[in-house]
Amino acid sequence: MNYKTDIGYRKEILTKLLNNLTIHESEIIQALYDDFKKPAFEAVITETSYVISELKDTIKNIHKWAKPKKVFPSILNFPSKDYIYKDPYGKVLIIAPWNYPYQLALCPLISAVAAGNQVVLKPSELTPNTSAIIAKIIEKTFHINHVEVILGGVETSQKLLSQRWDYIFFTGSVAVGKIVAKAAAENLTPVTLELGGKNPCIVDETANLKLAAKRIVWGKFINAGQTCIAPDYILVQKDMKNKFVDYLKEEITLAYGTNPEVSPDFARIINEKNFSRLVKMIEADKVIFGGQTEITNCYIAPTLIEESNLDSLIMEDEIFGPLLPILTYQSEADINAIISKYEKPLSLYVFTENKSFAEKTIQTYSFGGGCINDTLIHFSNKKLPFGGVGHSGIGAYHGSLSFDTFSHKKGIVKKANWLDLPMRYAPYKGKLNTIKKLLKWL
Repeated sequence: MNYKTDIGYRKEILTKLLNNLTIHESEIIQALYDDFKKPAFEAVITETSYVISELKDTIKNIHKWAKPKKVFPSILNFPSKDYIYKDPYGKVLIIAPWNYPYQLALCPLISAVAAGNQVVLKPSELTPNTSAIIAKIIEKTFHINHVEVILGGVETSQKLLSQRWDYIFFTGSVAVGKIVAKAAAENLTPVTLELGGKNPCIVDETANLKLAAKRIVWGKFINAGQTCIAPDYILVQKDMKNKFVDYLKEEITLAYGTNPEVSPDFARIINEKNFSRLVKMIEADKVIFGGQTEITNCYIAPTLIEESNLDSLIMEDEIFGPLLPILTYQSEADINAIISKYEKPLSLYVFTENKSFAEKTIQTYSFGGGCINDTLIHFSNKKLPFGGVGHSGIGAYHGSLSFDTFSHKKGIVKKANWLDLPMRYAPYKGKLNTIKKLLKWL
């Protein structure tokens, strides 16, 4: 089967994938729980239903997205018709992360297949149950020459990266993203890197503090804080701090109870290595809420930390866990000094009723995407590009843009033969002034 040109086949195989994903949804939800106690509700809203929605949207629109786009021709090429054709890159490598191991493996795979590519998918070794069910579904759906899942750890990833690919799509940490980019550069392979960063969350004096607290607690502690677009630290106006902290404590308790360790709605840290990394960030004298840990089940409570030292361990890099430092500011200059200390973040959030302050903030700072008066939800709109900038990533995807990500845009001019203007051909004697005048009007 010619995956490259047969749009009907692509639609047919994606429909088969949809059926298989639907059949195995309960197994996927269980696998996510087995890997790190991801609550079923979170598994559905952030993983299974999201993938199914993305897949249905792709099946519905694949013919439209794949159709050559007619563009206005240049007068220099008159008479002609000009088009942009979308060609698959060819052989694509997708390396998926562990934090949303199902969604962030399947969504790029769906788009790569829709665009006509052959795909090798490397799911995370840190979520073996989820990776196993993904491999089972893919083997059941695709011919091995079309899509293949390769399981394994770091050595497997290294071997895959040593091969030549036509495109590489990676989601993960900045450190590993640099390794992927370096490997891709050896063969001038184009990449999409979905990374992360220290995402600021600004709360000013005009914000609805109670609602802000509720939305921040949800965005920060869903998936136990292991979300690349989660608020990494709060910047709250100094006079509002104490009242806002009280609201945060209240909302954490409302969400997870007085003992989140027994809450069915709070996930666990993925493994002991990441657990230990996070525990080292907790300075007991700075903890103002939470702080409890239990290594036997990789539990870290939703934790609020009063922070003023920008050089502390918790402020050095992306946290990626349920620890939320709270910093204060008095002026916009303070905000700028703090945000500018770090690399460009993947997300930025502003809670305010001051529209001019919100607009100024989102235009002042460079970041991947974000929200005013909420967190995370920009990710859910397929019409918005999702991706980073600078150290937080390269490239963007979602919706039709995902199809474009895995497609080479090929410009084609279809020139008519009924007229052939002699101006462009040699000899050029006597034509220079005429062509200069003509080009001035273009």
